[in-house]
Amino acid sequence: MTPPDSDRVERAARFLAEGHARLAPFEPVPADCAPVSAEEAYRVQDAFQRIMAECLGEVAGYKIALTTRVMQQMVGYGEPIPGAVFAGTVHHSPATVTASRYTHLGIECELAVRLGAGLPAAAAPYTRDGVAPAVAAVMPAFELVDDRLVDYSAFAASILSFIGDNAWNAGVVLGVPHTEWRELDLAALHGVMAVNGETVGEGDGRDVMGHPLDALAWLANALAARDKALAENMLVMTGSIIATRFVTPGDTVSFRLGAMDEVSVTV
Repeated sequence: MTPPDSDRVERAARFLAEGHARLAPFEPVPADCAPVSAEEAYRVQDAFQRIMAECLGEVAGYKIALTTRVMQQMVGYGEPIPGAVFAGTVHHSPATVTASRYTHLGIECELAVRLGAGLPAAAAPYTRDGVAPAVAAVMPAFELVDDRLVDYSAFAASILSFIGDNAWNAGVVLGVPHTEWRELDLAALHGVMAVNGETVGEGDGRDVMGHPLDALAWLANALAARDKALAENMLVMTGSIIATRFVTPGDTVSFRLGAMDEVSVTV
């Protein structure tokens, strides 16, 4: 039997999708169809992803938002939030993106993981050691985020709409894959972000949930709780180690993580 609130979930998802299509400033879902719990917000996210996949391609992987305690305290929500990455929004460094395709483009610096094997829901719960054998490669990467000029003073009240809105993922830019990643101390990798040649932020792999593979394990478990799984060849963005940087046309952003090749994007 179809749940009685399925129409509300669909209307909420379409409200969010239409906002993206119009490049409109972010607004919380209207009260008559707004999610009332995290569980319902993720149902909205699922519906939103189905809508967006029609024009952006299939889900190629996932990102994780709110991976630091500071960010969680700021918005009043006590755990990270996953969102999908669509195949049509995956770019490879050096990349060029067009500012007019976004309402308010921000860039986050991350360690990305490419899976060589799936992490099925039935095998959860996962640990760092449990997910490591599935990792085929790691790489420095950018997440492109579009906050659509949100009013951050009211953001805490909009967190369920943020979940439904796919945690604002607008794409990724991937660096060169590093397959010999077991030689690296992922937690100790030091990252440096520069805009137009000027350093604007630094961070380390451990700044996201203690270790990038802890973030991967968290994601696999969070998806398993919703009967979802990470599949072979999927991409996982493990979370930003440097504060989001909003950019303007003409900016070139670079990110170097440890000794791996630099990733760059020009707006």
